[in-house]
Amino acid sequence: MGILRFVAARAALGVLTLIAVSILLYLGTQLLPGDVASALLGQSATPEALAVLRAKLGLNEPAYLRYLHWLWGVVHGNLGNSLTTGTPIASALMPRLGNTLFLAGYAAIIAVPLAVGLGILSAIREGSLMDRLASILSLATISFPEFFVSYILIVVFASELGWLPSLATVYGGMDFWDRVDATTLPAITLTLVVVAHMLRMTRTSTLAVMSAPYVETAFLKGLSRSRVVLSHALPNALGPIINVVAINLAYLVVGVVVVEVVFVYPGVGQLMVDAVTKRDLPVVQACGLVFAIVFIGLNTIADICAALANPRLRSRKRQ
Repeated sequence: MGILRFVAARAALGVLTLIAVSILLYLGTQLLPGDVASALLGQSATPEALAVLRAKLGLNEPAYLRYLHWLWGVVHGNLGNSLTTGTPIASALMPRLGNTLFLAGYAAIIAVPLAVGLGILSAIREGSLMDRLASILSLATISFPEFFVSYILIVVFASELGWLPSLATVYGGMDFWDRVDATTLPAITLTLVVVAHMLRMTRTSTLAVMSAPYVETAFLKGLSRSRVVLSHALPNALGPIINVVAINLAYLVVGVVVVEVVFVYPGVGQLMVDAVTKRDLPVVQACGLVFAIVFIGLNTIADICAALANPRLRSRKRQ
């Protein structure tokens, strides 16, 4: 029952956090400079036309009423209509979300096993040449911003070698392997950005428990360092590793905006940037809410999994 209470409390906290983020998101978009009606009708619009459009869009209502109407629609699956196209936002957002999740999943398949595997190997071979090289390379990759890594990869693999396309052009009904080929460069970019953080946390968390008495006892029994790390240290270091993996998985979805813009990839990030330039506030709010749901959801799941994976936390929850 203790575990169930913990899961319920963590899920409730996630919902409350999401509501708070939705309030900040809505207020933030309302504070953007400029006027929506003027942006839609242009500078030549008459005051009468502006007044009619503001009334039609509900801009004359208090901000809290507009937020409650928007939230009520979101709860019922209605994200509203785009101000620029007049079409339902969900019809444009869902394919873009699928593209973003495809790219994030592609990068995660490469990054998570690579980072966790290298982190464990670095812990096993602490102080070796391999360990030092992994630390140096991880520091190097984490020091460069996404757009810089993106342009370097485009110059090398697209312009010079011609191995991969420079633009991640995808469309509905595209062959799976053609989609993989088109998204390889942005996936490699995201991998290089997130792998260093996960590698260092895996190594640090594993080494942090190496001085525990039960680990020293395992060494005294004559077990090899690799077996001690894998069988004794790693299970008790899973909590921080799960959390850092979840944070980076969330980043692969939420922080993909720059990469999508550089590679002109039709994902949620690109849609959000286009909506900001057009001042299409309902689309901006919908994209921001999707990012918030993914980030908060993954962190909530990570906290629950970390508690379930840690024997000490499980025993504490039962008490």
